Amino acid sequence: MTPKPRRRRAILIVVAIAAVAAVIAIATLSRGQSTQMFRGNRALPGQSLPPFTLRDSTGEVIRASDLRGKVLIVTFLDTHCTAACPIIASQVGRALDLLTPPQRQDVRAIAFSVDPDGDTPASIRTFLRHHRVEGRLHYLVGTLQQMRPVWRSFKVLPSAQTHQHELHSAPVRLYNRSGVWVATQHVGADLTPENLAHDLRLVLNDAT
Repeated sequence: MTPKPRRRRAILIVVAIAAVAAVIAIATLSRGQSTQMFRGNRALPGQSLPPFTLRDSTGEVIRASDLRGKVLIVTFLDTHCTAACPIIASQVGRALDLLTPPQRQDVRAIAFSVDPDGDTPASIRTFLRHHRVEGRLHYLVGTLQQMRPVWRSFKVLPSAQTHQHELHSAPVRLYNRSGVWVATQHVGADLTPENLAHDLRLVLNDAT
């Protein structure tokens, strides 16, 4: 199989995973009503940010406990992915641009590596710079031993397991100031800069 058909198949798989997740979330939400109209899918209730302590690509230590009080964008990236990851990084950056400066101060964007062997300091730096999120998106990485429990706690499939850069979980999740997962957007379904900025504003305006 040539690279192009393989890439197309990977993109279709990622989109299919996102579509299934969206259907499940919509079916769940149809049982209740909410005053907050997210453009993404509401998360199932009661799911909090798992504990972690990792370094980002600049060497800064990032702890889950230190992020309380901030609204979080959380996603999962592979710097060698050519399907969902470039879209996610670019749209996160563009969504942040749509916020006011005070709003941006209360938001943190976090990406967890799903390919720690391939995500080198150089590849991360190039990726962040190319997609204009350098200094705005904390790209967290560690050894395989450090990342495996993180992936399990977030219940995501890493490309380190599939051995294909384009085939991994790639949700964009929003957590409120209390560290509770409140909404999710997906590439090919509902993730756009406008939708992400809209949902960020809803979470920023929520006092919980």
